[in-house]
Amino acid sequence: MLRWNGGLQGNERTRTEVASAREGVALCILHSRARVGMHAPAVTVEVHLSGGLPSLSMVGLPEMAVKESKDRVRGALLNGRFQFPLGRVTINLAPADLPKEGGRFDLPIALGILGASGQVATDRLDSYEWIGELALSGGLRPVNGVLPVAVAARKAGRELILPMENAAEASLVSGLEVRPARHLMEVCEHLNGIRPLPTVASGALPASAPDYPDLAEVKGQEHAKRALEIAAAGGHSLLLIGPPGTGKSMLANRLPGLLPPLSEAEALEAAAIRSVSDRNLFDPARWRERPFRAPHHTASAVALVGGGSNPRPGEISLAHQGVLFLDELPEFDRKVLEVLREPLESGFIHISRAARQARFPARFQLVAAMNPCPCGYLGDRSGRCRCTADQVARYRGRISGPLLDRVDMHVEVPRVDLARLAASVRPDRETTSVVRRRVDAARARQEARRGKPNHALTPAEIDRHCALSPLGQRMIERAIDRLGLSARAYHRILKVARTIADLDGDRQIEQAHLGEAIGYRRLDRGTPAP
Repeated sequence: MLRWNGGLQGNERTRTEVASAREGVALCILHSRARVGMHAPAVTVEVHLSGGLPSLSMVGLPEMAVKESKDRVRGALLNGRFQFPLGRVTINLAPADLPKEGGRFDLPIALGILGASGQVATDRLDSYEWIGELALSGGLRPVNGVLPVAVAARKAGRELILPMENAAEASLVSGLEVRPARHLMEVCEHLNGIRPLPTVASGALPASAPDYPDLAEVKGQEHAKRALEIAAAGGHSLLLIGPPGTGKSMLANRLPGLLPPLSEAEALEAAAIRSVSDRNLFDPARWRERPFRAPHHTASAVALVGGGSNPRPGEISLAHQGVLFLDELPEFDRKVLEVLREPLESGFIHISRAARQARFPARFQLVAAMNPCPCGYLGDRSGRCRCTADQVARYRGRISGPLLDRVDMHVEVPRVDLARLAASVRPDRETTSVVRRRVDAARARQEARRGKPNHALTPAEIDRHCALSPLGQRMIERAIDRLGLSARAYHRILKVARTIADLDGDRQIEQAHLGEAIGYRRLDRGTPAP
C-alpha cells in the first residue's frame, strides 16, 4: 500500500521547500466542474487556511453529499500520512449561487488543502481541471457526468485529471489531454514532479461494430417491413397495430440497424446523456450505437420525460438519436403519453422546478405497438374476438387524438400463416444491410436537399419540396374529405410521400407515392366493426 510521509522523503531540499510553503501559502485555487442537466459549468474551488481554533467550513451552496466530503477528505489525508491543518479551513465553491452536488469535488478539495498547507507544489494547478470522489483510503472513485466535463475542459484549454474508471469515457473527446489516477498520492507525486501521471490518447477508443438484430429473421410481414424502411429513411414515427405474437416487437427492435451510422457529434451528444444519467448505462466501447429504449407501460411521467428535484434525463432523452419503443401503447397512463407531444415536435424537453430548470435533447424516433382491441384479436381469422364496438372505442380512446395525429404512419401487422413461420430463412430474404443501403441513399438525397431528414421539414419547406401534381392534389383532397384529416396529418402524409419518392429516386412525388403514404394512416380510417 502506498504511503505518504509529509512530503518527499529522502530529499532534504524538497522538505525545506515544503516547510517554507507551509508558513507562507494560505490560499489555494483549483478548477473543477459541476453538473447541471447536460452542462458542466465551471466551479472554482478556493481553500483558505487561517489561524484560530481547528474548524472546517464550506460555502457555495453545497448539498449534503458535498458537505460530507470534509470527512472523506480528512480520512483520505490522514490515511495517506499527510498532515491535516490544525487551524481554520475555509472552502469556497464558486460561483456561490450554483448548487453543487455529489462527491466530484473531493479531489480538488483535498488538493486545495494540501496546496494551501504547502504539502504539494502549486505552480501547475491552474493547468488542470480536477474531478473525482475520494475513498477514506485515498483511492479515487468514479463519478457520473464525465463526458460533459471533458468537453468543457477541452474548450477551456486545460488538461483533465480524474479517476481511472472514468478515463475511457473522457478519452472519447478528441483534442483533450486526459490523465487518470487510481490514488490521491499518484496525483500528489505528479504535482511534485516525482512520477508524472500517464496520458490517455483522446479520441482513439475503438468502437465495437454495432450488433443489431437482422431484419431477415422476421418471417412474412412484407408490408410492415416496407413501412419500417420508409420510417428509417425519413425519420418518421410509426405505430404497429396487430394481434399478439405477430412480430411487432421484433420489427421495432430492428429499426436501429436500418438507421444511418451516427456522426461523432451525434454519438457524443447521445453518450453524454447516458453519462449524466447513470454511469452504468454507458459502455464506452458501444458509444457509436444508436440507443434503443423500451420502457414498461407502468412507467411514470417523470421516468419517461425526466425530472426530480435535481432534474435528470428520462427515457425520451436516453433514446436521443435512437429509437423509443412503447409497447402496449394504450396501457400507458394517458397523462404520461401526453407529455410526449412537445418533444415529438421540438426535439427537446424542458423541465422546470421551483429552484432549477433543465433542458434535455430528445430527438428520438418513436415506434409504438398496440393490439387492435382489448382482447387483441379484432379482425383475426380465428374469429375469437368478442369485443363490442364500444369496448374497442374505449380501448383506443386511451390514446388521445392529438398524440395519434403526431404519429406519421399507422400500420397493420396481421397474423402470419403457420407454413411461413415453419419455413427456414431463405437466403434471398433481404437483410438489414441490404435495406440500410437503400435507406442511406434516400437520406443522402434528403441531406443534399435540405440538410435534414424529411420528418423535420417545416411547413414552408413542405410547400417547396413536397409539391403535388394536379392529379395528386385532387387525390389528397379526396382523402382529406373522406378521412377528416387535420392540417398536421396532411403535412405528415406529404412528408412520408416525399420519403417514398426519395427511396425510389424520384424528384417529383407521384400518385403512387402519395397513395402509399395515405394508406399508412390506418387509424384515420375509423374503427372497424368487430
